[in-house]
Amino acid sequence: MITITEAANSRIKEMMAQEEGEGLFLRLGVRGGGCSGLSYGMGFDNEIKEGDHSFEFDGLKVVIDKESYPLLQGVKIDYKQNLMGGGFTIDNPNAIVTCGCGHSFKTATNPGTPTKC
Repeated sequence: MITITEAANSRIKEMMAQEEGEGLFLRLGVRGGGCSGLSYGMGFDNEIKEGDHSFEFDGLKVVIDKESYPLLQGVKIDYKQNLMGGGFTIDNPNAIVTCGCGHSFKTATNPGTPTKC
């Protein structure tokens, strides 16, 4: 199970309202790359694929592909606002190494494909 805080949920819904398209939802995923080996992906989509896992958080539909699903178990997504602006943070209990920017990680079972930052 993943957790999306109220602040993140609200910000995602604001961003989604600015997008064109019907039936949009938030797609979360993991791909190879980044200085630690795996990188998070967040974006809007309107197509469910075979094997996708789907959840709803306070009216926000979230979909995760089957390959990313095990790597995102227990993840907490938050949105923090500060004087420099704002941004999403991802706390992943599966990550054994993360990069300084927080967008790249590796797990004990999946080192990914590290690239230079």
